[in-house]
Amino acid sequence: MRKYNDQDAYYYKSGTLFDSYEIFGAQYNQKKKEAFFRIYAPNASNVSVVGDFNNWSPTNMSVDCHGVFEVLINNVNEWDQYKYILTTKQGKEIYKADPYAFFSSDRPETNSKVVPLKDFAWEDEEFLKASELPIEHPLLIYEMHLGSWKKDENGFVNYRNIAKELIAYLLEHNFTHVEFMPLYEYPLDDSWGYMGTGYFSVTSRYGTLDDLKYLINELHKANIGVIFDWAPGHICKDNHGLYLFDGTPLYEYSDENIRENLTWGTANLDLGKGITQSFMISVALYWIKHFHVDGFRIDAVANLIYYLGDSSRGVNEGAVDFLKALSEQILAYKPNCLLIAEDSTSFPKVTYKAKDGGLGFNFKWNMGWMNDCLKYFELDPVYRKHHHHNLTFGSMYAYSEMFVLPFSHDEVVHGKKSMLNKMPGDYWQKFANYRALLGFWLTFPGKKLIFMGSEFGQFIEWNLKRSLDFFLLDYPAHRQLNDCFKALTSFYKKEAALYQLDHKPEGFHWIDADNMEQSIYSYLRYAKDTSDYLVVILNCTPNTYEEFSLGVPELATYQEVFNTDKLEFGGSGVINKRVIKASKQSYHKMPYQITIRLAPLSVTILKRKVKKNAI
Repeated sequence: MRKYNDQDAYYYKSGTLFDSYEIFGAQYNQKKKEAFFRIYAPNASNVSVVGDFNNWSPTNMSVDCHGVFEVLINNVNEWDQYKYILTTKQGKEIYKADPYAFFSSDRPETNSKVVPLKDFAWEDEEFLKASELPIEHPLLIYEMHLGSWKKDENGFVNYRNIAKELIAYLLEHNFTHVEFMPLYEYPLDDSWGYMGTGYFSVTSRYGTLDDLKYLINELHKANIGVIFDWAPGHICKDNHGLYLFDGTPLYEYSDENIRENLTWGTANLDLGKGITQSFMISVALYWIKHFHVDGFRIDAVANLIYYLGDSSRGVNEGAVDFLKALSEQILAYKPNCLLIAEDSTSFPKVTYKAKDGGLGFNFKWNMGWMNDCLKYFELDPVYRKHHHHNLTFGSMYAYSEMFVLPFSHDEVVHGKKSMLNKMPGDYWQKFANYRALLGFWLTFPGKKLIFMGSEFGQFIEWNLKRSLDFFLLDYPAHRQLNDCFKALTSFYKKEAALYQLDHKPEGFHWIDADNMEQSIYSYLRYAKDTSDYLVVILNCTPNTYEEFSLGVPELATYQEVFNTDKLEFGGSGVINKRVIKASKQSYHKMPYQITIRLAPLSVTILKRKVKKNAI
């Protein structure tokens, strides 16, 4: 059993004890059936532990000069439940779950459970060795809430039992990564996991530690990366959690004006405190080391950069320093770890390395692009010409950070409507608009993320209490939309021009960004090999053009390689079957010109036809 010494105490308080989960909590020896309980509670006058092993009769813990309470208890069984009783200096007794527990009781119970960190027979070494940061590679993320993707007769599906079906589905839809909404322990289903109480604890809703490891192992064997959603900045205020742990704001701010997050009903952690930094950085490294997690999407970064997310309150230097330290420690251990910021601010250098003055993330959600894009597509096409800049403005800052283009869970809840149902028009036009939106999303610079259900046109908003409406795939329009999505994502992964230069301006060039009267956009996407490029035309009105002209960079022959208006996708079938020859007439400040058929509410993609060498 690892001892806690003066050096550990110094590192913990200075924010540099990054394996604190190996010291604190219930360190269990299976052979001896004994557990060593250790907890940091410097402002408590007394701490005892109660559980199945002592018939819930308090066993007092001794305290050292650093405020650490500990005790060794015999005859402890794996899965025994327990809690700490902390007596505040005012004499009040409070029952707390173990913040370092690796597992917890099923809700609504709030006890911790004694489990050891067992070895697991991982089979993902090949995947881990081969994986790299997808800067010049496809990144297509399926964001999902595990408990409402599909439910069984008992409610939630076990991590292990869902693996085969989920993996087949992800592969069928060409996703490179799956992003799970929080899988650490939380008491309230309706919080979706963002109000945590057990940051080291695999949520018991879906199974055990080994069950989750099995799921991740199988995903890796199928060459699918795993991203965990994580909210390290604010905590659940339930009495059994980290909140006011020893009767004082131990891990959070002392000033309630910046501690109490009234919008979310949570409490903000003081990430400038050494003990809070040690705790949270240990959390991240724990999931990487013991569960082989490939990355984290950090929630509510705006709330970390600025106090309460309000820029007028000034930069929260303590939290900013935490983010830098977090990224440095994670990337020192796992250089290819994805660190994705969900950040709505314009704070500079979010995706620059900490040593270069940045926050240390390697990707950031492009919230501005997402908001502008959805506002535009929700408009009736007749009004879109007045908001033409919504789709062009994103190119002005597309290379200021390493962006992911997100259509996340936040956009399909709270009366915002599902992605498909945001679209205007009649039934056919809704689907056509949505296919066009998907085409724009996959051809605009930036990596990709989409929330579950959006791939087949879920019609109602996401509801965590029910499964996705997969029965919609029995209806032709949804099945065809899903076919279009799969074809688009397959095309995306095959075409280097759509991902190689996502974050460099030479990878994108407007052909015509100013055709607001027709609400038509045209642009080029380039691969590193500049002879490998795509011509993309987005028509955002229901007007069809039998002859539509645009400029192109080469006197060459072009062919249509994708069209969202194909009949098989539910479109009207206005496609270009024949090859398209460029003429020497200049147009759109380009040296040459082509004329094509342009379908209504569609994305058309052309590629220069390469002549095959004669044999």
